[in-house]
Amino acid sequence: MARSALDEMADSGAFLRTASTFRNFISRDLNSQFPAESGRYLLYISYACPWASRCLAYLKIKGLEKAISFTSVKPIWERTKDSDEHMGWIFPASETEEPGAEPDLLNGAKSIRELYELASTNYTGKYTVPVLWDKKLKTIVSNESAEIIRMFNTEFNDIAENAALDLYPPHLQAQIDETNEWIYDGINNGVYKCGFARKQGPYEEATKQLYEALDKCEGILGKQRYICGNTLSEADIRLFVTLIRFDEIYAVHFKCNKKLLREYPNLFNYTKDIFQVPGVSSTVNMAHIKRHYYGSHPSINPFGIIPVGPDIDFSSPHDREKFTR
Repeated sequence: MARSALDEMADSGAFLRTASTFRNFISRDLNSQFPAESGRYLLYISYACPWASRCLAYLKIKGLEKAISFTSVKPIWERTKDSDEHMGWIFPASETEEPGAEPDLLNGAKSIRELYELASTNYTGKYTVPVLWDKKLKTIVSNESAEIIRMFNTEFNDIAENAALDLYPPHLQAQIDETNEWIYDGINNGVYKCGFARKQGPYEEATKQLYEALDKCEGILGKQRYICGNTLSEADIRLFVTLIRFDEIYAVHFKCNKKLLREYPNLFNYTKDIFQVPGVSSTVNMAHIKRHYYGSHPSINPFGIIPVGPDIDFSSPHDREKFTR
C-alpha cells in the first residue's frame, strides 16, 4: 500500500519516521558503479521539503549547478495514481503551470512515485524527495539527504566551482556528527513529532525536547558564529532548513508556538546569516513552502487556509560578524 509521512504513527500517537531505502553512493573513483561525472545526475526536489532543500543548498554553495541539474515538483500533494488514494509529489504538466516547478522532461514521469516504480518494480516504501537520479543507469542512486550532501561535499570536487569549501572537515567531523544527532532528534524531526502527534502526551514530550534543543542552540550561538565553531559546516545547513520554516510554518501548523524564532536573538540573526550565504537564498521558496504544508495535510488543516504572515525579511542585517573580528 502506498504510504506517506502522515501514516508513520505509533500506537501511542507519536510520529515515527522510517529510514530511507536507496542508499548507493556516488564516488570520485571513475571505476565505481556511480562515478562523479558531470551531466550524469539529476536531483529531484521540492522547495517545500527541508530534506530536499538541504541537498539543493549544497548543490548551490558547492558550485555544482553546471554538473548536476535539478527539477522541482509542485508544492501541494495530489493523487499520484487513479488506482489508489495515495497523495504525493506531482510534476506540473507544463513549464507555465506552476512557477518554480518543472515537468519531468528526462523520464516523463507524472509523479515522484513513478520514479520509484521505474527504479524498483517491487518498491513498497514512501515516495519521498530528494531523489538523486542516475540518467545513465536510469535508476535512483539515493533518497537519503544526509548522504547526498556528503557526496556533494567531496565527490564532485574535480568539477565543483567551489571545491575548496569543505563543510565536513576532518577536524570537525566528530563534533558535527554529535551536533547533527541532537539537532535532528530535537529540532529537524522534532517539529514533525510535534505536528504529527495524535495524542497530547507525545505532543507535549516532543515540544519539551524541541525547546530544550532550541535553547541549547541559542546558548551556543551566543559564544560563536556557527553551531560547531566559527566555520560554516554541514551542521549549519541541516539546522537552517528547519529554522527558516519555523515562524512561517511550524509555529502555527505544527503547534510549535511556545516561543518564536524571532524571540531568540542569536538564532534569529544566525538564520539570517546562513540565508545570506551566496546561493542559499535561492533555495528558499516561501510560497512553495507555505502552500505545501498548509495545503497538503488536511488532517491538520482541513480547509487549507494559508496564514498571511509573518513575511520575515531574512535578507535584513544581522550581527554575526562580531564573532570573526
